[in-house]
Amino acid sequence: MTTSALARRELARRLTRIGRASVAQCLRSGLDARQLQAAACIGFTGAPGVGKSTLIARVAAQRAGSGRRLAVIAIDPSSPRTEGALLGDRIRMDALLQSQDVFIRSLASGQATDGMADNLAEVLAAVGASGFDEMLLETVGVGQVEYGARALMDTAVLVLAPGSGDQIQAMKAGTLETADLLVVNKADQPGAARMAQDLRGVVELRRRAAHDWLPPVLQLAASDAASVHALCEAIDAHAAWRAGHVDMEKLSQQRLLLHAKALLHRRLAEVSAELDAQQRALPLAALVELLARRLQAP
Repeated sequence: MTTSALARRELARRLTRIGRASVAQCLRSGLDARQLQAAACIGFTGAPGVGKSTLIARVAAQRAGSGRRLAVIAIDPSSPRTEGALLGDRIRMDALLQSQDVFIRSLASGQATDGMADNLAEVLAAVGASGFDEMLLETVGVGQVEYGARALMDTAVLVLAPGSGDQIQAMKAGTLETADLLVVNKADQPGAARMAQDLRGVVELRRRAAHDWLPPVLQLAASDAASVHALCEAIDAHAAWRAGHVDMEKLSQQRLLLHAKALLHRRLAEVSAELDAQQRALPLAALVELLARRLQAP
């Protein structure tokens, strides 16, 4: 086994420990969302079935081929009954990626409700500190809530597909307002050109100032290397724009606040699970007060 393979195995073990860590263990780890600047995080979101996993694998293969060291973090939804997750994205990506320069990690969403996963900020911070140039993050793909993870992403890619009912929903969703790149995937299908045209009109109407980033609308087929290359160029163009327009101190504060809120959400779940039957039967005001006291306890 090579040194690189040993390092990857150790990173995999560390990410497993981080993913299972309690809130107290996360706080003791010293990892926080402000450390994400160590590697660029490119997030991919969109409804299930639009082809995010295959697209990410194609993008990763092309960007790794240009000398970048990449990590792919794919989040799969956890079952509300069993708390398990299929983690099928790993299977699809492994079949497409055979590069030693790409590290793939699947995560279950756990108790997170915003398209992310439990302890995602810590996971990204740990991966970024491991020498990778970029992290490709695939959210759960529930459609309209992933903008909660937006502060963790340097570039947000919204993936849509024609004929799936996503067009009108995307125009209303917070993901469209916060996306940096819009991709109409499966562009060889009927309706793709019309969808792209409509999206360009919506994007132009929502542009507030001439110096603002105008999200490009790309038509793409995962099997078409040229269109994947165009997406990679758009990602690089947005990175160059960010370098001169994003207040990194403000972004760092936003990431820290998002991280704190995620930990509080998990801590609330921890203390709620500790309640006995009598405490669960308390009146609402008393129950809220009890939970507040538990949150304040060391």
